[in-house]
Amino acid sequence: MKTRARPDFRVALLSLFLVTAFTLLVVWPVETAPLDTLVYVGRTGTKYHRFDCRTLRATKSEMRLDDAVLAGYEPCRVCNPPVSGVVSAKDSPVYRVNVENLSSYRQADTDKMLRGRVTRHIDGDTVHITLKNPPQGLNRVEKIRMIGVDTPETVHPVKEVEYFGKEASDFTKRSLLDKDVLLALDWDMRDKYGRLLAYIYLPDGSCHNAELVRQGYANAYTLFPFQFLEEFRALEREARAAKSGLWANGG
Repeated sequence: MKTRARPDFRVALLSLFLVTAFTLLVVWPVETAPLDTLVYVGRTGTKYHRFDCRTLRATKSEMRLDDAVLAGYEPCRVCNPPVSGVVSAKDSPVYRVNVENLSSYRQADTDKMLRGRVTRHIDGDTVHITLKNPPQGLNRVEKIRMIGVDTPETVHPVKEVEYFGKEASDFTKRSLLDKDVLLALDWDMRDKYGRLLAYIYLPDGSCHNAELVRQGYANAYTLFPFQFLEEFRALEREARAAKSGLWANGG
């Protein structure tokens, strides 16, 4: 009389493991972190991190997760920060000068930029723009803080109107208000106040940010790195040497 073969317990256990793994990796949906989750980046580098990552230096600054991804940062492999559901900067429809790896603001392709209209003027380096077709992550109306420039204060809640501030504000108002413009972004998408950080170009290809520095209405704002930092520094040196605008009386 033959006896029925006893099933191999190890084979059954392996089968159960494979079915479970397939369910978790393929069938079970992968949850991404909320877009307002905070991650941390350094002054240099291309990764975003958890707050306590051992590879992150003390000079870290916080960013929203979706902004970090759109800015081109990738998740750190050491601390495994949360992932985002938004597309990366490389695949983003938003034109970014850092992704294009441009060496001069004059090389920017205006045909690829976001299009909008300046609908409100705040001061020399801040305006409101209504976007015609805002992509994911952007609002129809955005408050723009211009990258790489700092004009004298005119509307600060505490500070008084600074020297040459009105002239800089009037220049921006005269150049941009109620006009169609184009926007290009850089590494950082927003500042800590939620303002969109951008270069503003006019249809003729001129960059308003650069013109502010070149004509002496602003100094190059180099506290945070940006793609054209050295070029803007050179523009400021030229404006100082020519005693243009706010440098006319020795700055």
